[in-house]
Amino acid sequence: MEGKGVSDVYDGYDADEASSSVTKDCLTCSELSHSTRKLSVILGEFKENKIMEASPIRKAVESLETELQKAKALVASPRYASSPNKRIEEITENLGRSIGLVLFASHDVSMNGKEKLEALRREMMSAAPFSAASSDSKSDFLDDVVTEEYDDIIEEIIEEEKNFSCSSVEDVVLYLKCGNDEQLKVALFGLNTLISDGTTSGEWIDTEGVIPILFSRLSSTNSVNRLSIIKNLRSIVAQNDEIKGKMAEVDYLSALVKSLARDEDERREAVGLLSTLSDVSAVRRRIGRIQGCIVMLVAIFNGEDQTASDDAGKLLAALSSNTQNALHMAEAGYFKPLIKYLTEGSDMSKILMATAISRMELRDETRASIGEDGAIPPLVKMFKEGKLEAKLSSLSALQNLSTLKENTKRLINSGIVPSLLQLLFSVTSVLMTLREPASAILARIAKSDDMLVNHDIALQMFSLLNLSSPVIQIHLLEALNSIISHPRASKVRRKMKENGSIQLLLPFLTESNPEIRIGAFSFIYTLSKELSDELMDQLGETHVLTIVNTLSSSTSDNEKAIAAGILCNIPVTDKKATDILKKANLLPVLVSIMSSKQANSTNSTTPLLSELIENIAGVLIRFTITTNVKLQLYAGENRVIPVLVKILSDGPIIAKCRAATSLAQLSKNCLNLRKSKKSTWLCVHPSKEAFCEVHNGYCFVKTTFCLVKSGAVSPLIKILEGDQREADEAVLEALSTLLQDEIWENGCGFLEKVAGIEAIIKVMEFGSVKTREKAVWILERVFRVEDYRVKYGAMAQVVLIDLAQNGEAQLKPTVAKLLAQLELLQFQSDYF
Repeated sequence: MEGKGVSDVYDGYDADEASSSVTKDCLTCSELSHSTRKLSVILGEFKENKIMEASPIRKAVESLETELQKAKALVASPRYASSPNKRIEEITENLGRSIGLVLFASHDVSMNGKEKLEALRREMMSAAPFSAASSDSKSDFLDDVVTEEYDDIIEEIIEEEKNFSCSSVEDVVLYLKCGNDEQLKVALFGLNTLISDGTTSGEWIDTEGVIPILFSRLSSTNSVNRLSIIKNLRSIVAQNDEIKGKMAEVDYLSALVKSLARDEDERREAVGLLSTLSDVSAVRRRIGRIQGCIVMLVAIFNGEDQTASDDAGKLLAALSSNTQNALHMAEAGYFKPLIKYLTEGSDMSKILMATAISRMELRDETRASIGEDGAIPPLVKMFKEGKLEAKLSSLSALQNLSTLKENTKRLINSGIVPSLLQLLFSVTSVLMTLREPASAILARIAKSDDMLVNHDIALQMFSLLNLSSPVIQIHLLEALNSIISHPRASKVRRKMKENGSIQLLLPFLTESNPEIRIGAFSFIYTLSKELSDELMDQLGETHVLTIVNTLSSSTSDNEKAIAAGILCNIPVTDKKATDILKKANLLPVLVSIMSSKQANSTNSTTPLLSELIENIAGVLIRFTITTNVKLQLYAGENRVIPVLVKILSDGPIIAKCRAATSLAQLSKNCLNLRKSKKSTWLCVHPSKEAFCEVHNGYCFVKTTFCLVKSGAVSPLIKILEGDQREADEAVLEALSTLLQDEIWENGCGFLEKVAGIEAIIKVMEFGSVKTREKAVWILERVFRVEDYRVKYGAMAQVVLIDLAQNGEAQLKPTVAKLLAQLELLQFQSDYF
């Protein structure tokens, strides 16, 4: 190979490249016009590069823009077609020089639009041959430059090289090996030119040790040189495919892998080179073992750089021929190779991949990705058709994937349910180890609506309860509770009741395993909502006492809530049940629980605590029934009323509704239980604080159940003022007890005093039919008082008129009476 110095390279670039557009015979008018239009587009793209901030490149581009403007001016001139050839030749020469300067200034960096600029240069070359006079040497080229600006640009570009020179190919190798970063930069450009000119050979590269030198410098130089090194390596490989094998050393590959974590350009070139090298089996074998390589490749594959992503995808595909690499890819979040092995791999490969999925700690996004990529059908096929090890690994994998709702639907669609049930019914000892994961998958699948299609599935699972181990019982109870609690599962619940499922589950209420016990409680609680009068007979006194004992002794709020829910569902009219619960001291237990929870309550309650409070409030209704004053007094002595008032203030809305119902039941007897102010037989007269302005007597919380003295009226009004409407009817029922015939005037005055009348008018506008009916009843009494008609009549009349015109038929007579009271309707109206 002939020696060729770097200075020769530069001379050749300046003479041949920079003045490539100088023509012997000038371009035609149309060709110059076409070139200027094309150059405008390319230059706009070229200027978007951030590297434009570099002074030499910026100056070169500015010069090119100047010449382009001159060319455009000439083309736009009316005399363009008749311009002398010499003028067109000058413009074309200057464009060529400027393009060459831009290419020269950016020779060592990667820039968008550079390839297009080079293509345009070649196009102009093909349109007009070089002028011999303009291609002699670098100095001749520079002498032809008309302005001082070109000299400044060239001077800045070669500033870096002025302290040294490479006069031969040997100098290129020397600077590659030993030069500092600036010398290396020039040598790399020289090497690139040698490769582009085809003056290098594989033998020379091998003899001079270029590959080891380049990889050695890759680990120690700056980012600009690293990018140039990788580009040179890619050029060498492109010209000589046999050199790939010489780049398969672990150290070389490790150096390239490090570049995957660097800036975008370097990363793109590195992954492109690795992708090219992956044709070599040794490269594929070694690269997957380099720490962090696969993780970075997956990240690049998922990145926004499409070129790098494509190369990373090709490299990952090449590496996936190794099962271990496929597993590493899965751990990094790239599952397609793993799923391909599940579908097409050997039996051992399938087991390996399924086992890997079973052991991974997956996020829901990852589970969704695996399901979408098609992992579930081959796993189900492994379970159905594989041997024991395949069945176990596939079931474990499916168990991990089934926690995601979308995957449970895929499992159901795959037809796995009958096979799971068949396995659970199996008594073959070899298959016993598979029953636990199978039951766990069933528990997850049961949460899907699609399980309701076959009503017999629940009965089949129920029949397995007494034949299974504790772990399987837990999963089966979870599945059964999911199925029967679905709103559309009424047929399933009916079949369960008909088959005596509650009696079969009662023994589980004393189970030592809390998960089994709570599962049984939940099952009975769900069915108890629809049993009504049959519930006490199905439970029996013994198991009712077991439920009461659970309420008093359990440390689980969940278990307490469910137990209270079962007792809440026993009809309040069942006197036998009330006697049993009273003898079991249930009421003190409930008050103790509520007092403890209320003392430790915060501004927000959890759904579990809300359910507990709601169910306890429901049970308390039994002990406050109006027809049993003795029971009410028993409730008062056990401090039930303060608990109820506290629920009104900070309980969930359903609990507030139930608390208001209890207080209404108690308040209905207050008038009869009060101590009259005129009584003469009292040995000790009550204090003035005990006198109640509404009941016109002495009232006490424990013994007369007075709403006023208990402080219940204000929280009742606040419920009406709130946004939730579920408790309105019960609240109005409680407030109406203050307006009984004997005390209605006092009650109206008290409601006005606590600003309750406005809240009642508001509820009349948005409430249910029964709520409106109760509100109208109260307002009819309020508006008997002229002062209140004057004060609140205008506020109420809009709502009342709307009710009179559009309201329910049963409301119209009372509404008409109210409108008459407000003198908006004659008493003789047809509304009566």
